[in-house]
Amino acid sequence: MSGAMNGDAAPSFLRPAVFLPFALVSLIWGSTWWVITGQIDGVPASWSVAWRFLLATPAMFMVALAMGKSLRLGRNGQMLAAFVGVTQFCGNYNFVYRAELYLTSGIVAVMIALLLVPNAVLARVLLKQPITPRFAVGSLIAIAGILLLLVHETREAPALDKVMLGVGFALIAMLCAAVSNVLQANETGKSLPMVSLLAWAMFYGTVCDVALAWGTAGPPVVPASSSYWLGTGYLALLGSVVTFPLYYTLIRQLGAGKAAYSGVVVVVFAMLLSTMLEGYRWTALAAAGAVLAMVGLIVALSARKPAA
Repeated sequence: MSGAMNGDAAPSFLRPAVFLPFALVSLIWGSTWWVITGQIDGVPASWSVAWRFLLATPAMFMVALAMGKSLRLGRNGQMLAAFVGVTQFCGNYNFVYRAELYLTSGIVAVMIALLLVPNAVLARVLLKQPITPRFAVGSLIAIAGILLLLVHETREAPALDKVMLGVGFALIAMLCAAVSNVLQANETGKSLPMVSLLAWAMFYGTVCDVALAWGTAGPPVVPASSSYWLGTGYLALLGSVVTFPLYYTLIRQLGAGKAAYSGVVVVVFAMLLSTMLEGYRWTALAAAGAVLAMVGLIVALSARKPAA
């Protein structure tokens, strides 16, 4: 999710060309957090990530070709794609899958929603984009809410060390995605066809995924379960190939800030699924944390870019 500091005029959410992709991205990504839980049940997390992008990568290349986009990125473009692939499609996803080994999927989704904070900090350092007071206040409110959710999680979990391990994995995943998001917004990234950059980034990420899986979990693990492969197909095609181009198109239409509102819908849907399908137990503490996190995200994402 990108930092929310763009206050420029943008098309209305009510336009079908904007609302339908926004709703589709939000609902698909909201559901992927729960689907991932089935991918790490008895299967090494790294191999599940590798299988996902082994399916997604050729599909993304086909999308680029079907759209008539050139696959030639040039030297700088290939270097950027390699960097995005290693950070986003290898580092980010491998740590997300590992985080879900120790935390419920909804909690991981809430933590990753705070991606806008490192996005904003890195954009300030690397791209000289300003951080508004409203954004800072909203971020602090959201962080307070997430801390309450994590306190609830530690009370419910049998082992504190496992919860903290999951938190650590989620934080690393968030940082990997933030670095990728900010650097792909540089001048080189803006000059390249979006789907072509994504296709090559997925290619480089997949190479790293397979190498990491083989190095940490041994030879390929090929599950026999049809439900596993249905989940993998869903994550690869809908959760990656469909949503990433739609999301980056929304960024271009709405600006990064308004597009990032999808993250709020994602969290709500992910927590709903976690409640219904994972037996997440709500308490007053958890409810207060969820409300604070949502309010904080909305306040931060509604921050406008300061006048020049």
